[in-house]
Amino acid sequence: MSNFSTNEQLKSNYEDYYESGDSEWRRLGAEDKASNITALCQDLPHASILEIGAGEGSILKRLSDLNFGEKLYALEISPSGVETIKNKGISRLTECRLFDGYDVPYTDQMFDLVILSHVIEHVEYPRKLIYEAARVARYVFIEVPLEDTSRLKADFVFDKVGHINFYSPITIRRLIQTCNLEVLKQTVTNPSKAVHKYRLGKKGILNFYIKEFLLKILPRMATRTFTYHSSLVCRVKPPAL
Repeated sequence: MSNFSTNEQLKSNYEDYYESGDSEWRRLGAEDKASNITALCQDLPHASILEIGAGEGSILKRLSDLNFGEKLYALEISPSGVETIKNKGISRLTECRLFDGYDVPYTDQMFDLVILSHVIEHVEYPRKLIYEAARVARYVFIEVPLEDTSRLKADFVFDKVGHINFYSPITIRRLIQTCNLEVLKQTVTNPSKAVHKYRLGKKGILNFYIKEFLLKILPRMATRTFTYHSSLVCRVKPPAL
């Protein structure tokens, strides 16, 4: 066991985070996230998959429905999340466990793939968790929202969403590389039109098309102006010859 522990404010924020059960918002988001996982990891071994910070299990449910992965495992810091996952009826779910937020209770290289989807922005010691993910799997998939934009407020205020780290395409890539990991692929994607519509109605659809257009013609300006998602798949860096 390590000396790392989750801040009590953060821990209490997630205690009953998923008591309302599955939500349309999370279901729609999970479709996007699962699509990014399959796109980047389809050609990599993925028979056994662990999702760390699995929330209410929406991503694992989607992957199971897509027949992606034979044995799915979940770790979650929230008791309400664990309960929701177990009751979701995920056909390929092998095990779901509560954990402390940092120490992954599995042996070295047990999994083909570990998923950290929209988790790293929530944790105080992201490198610790990334090292643990890389310890138990051959490949690690990481996705974060790109919230380090020109519109990011100067002063931090904690809210229910729980984001405490803010990334750009470069800073998330460098964070991963400082964990002795080699980035194999990286993409920047715009959340789907359905997600935008759910949030903002017709205004959301317009926002979606503006973001799509800007990302295609001026990607650097796009990520400095709007929030997108960046997905990366990586592995432990091979030793130098």
